[in-house]
Amino acid sequence: MHNDPELSGKYLGTISQDFVRVADTLKEASYQIRTAGFEYPIFPLCKEEQPIGQMLMAPAVNGTAWFYYASFFDEFLQRGLITPDKVDDFKAAYKDPDEFCCLFVVDQQFTNFVFIPFPED
Repeated sequence: MHNDPELSGKYLGTISQDFVRVADTLKEASYQIRTAGFEYPIFPLCKEEQPIGQMLMAPAVNGTAWFYYASFFDEFLQRGLITPDKVDDFKAAYKDPDEFCCLFVVDQQFTNFVFIPFPED
């Protein structure tokens, strides 16, 4: 549950470029998810459509390199993406959602959580 060094070279560049465009939308979605009573907002992103969460943004519409989805901890637990034995590890690694965005990167056989700080206002 940390930023994997492998992620840095292969993905972080395109994720960072996209993140500048989508950060405000993701920050608002995080707030709305928490206001609705769900803890630990998670934003899956991938190059192709996938079934986790609700789609927020598609590349064709927003000019991003990734599809962005909105989800939260309970869906990940129900789908077995976070196993019961890893719940405490996930919660310990999760960063303040007012300051950081929890992304779940999905690309072919690679999946990982990454926390990116929201730009300061």
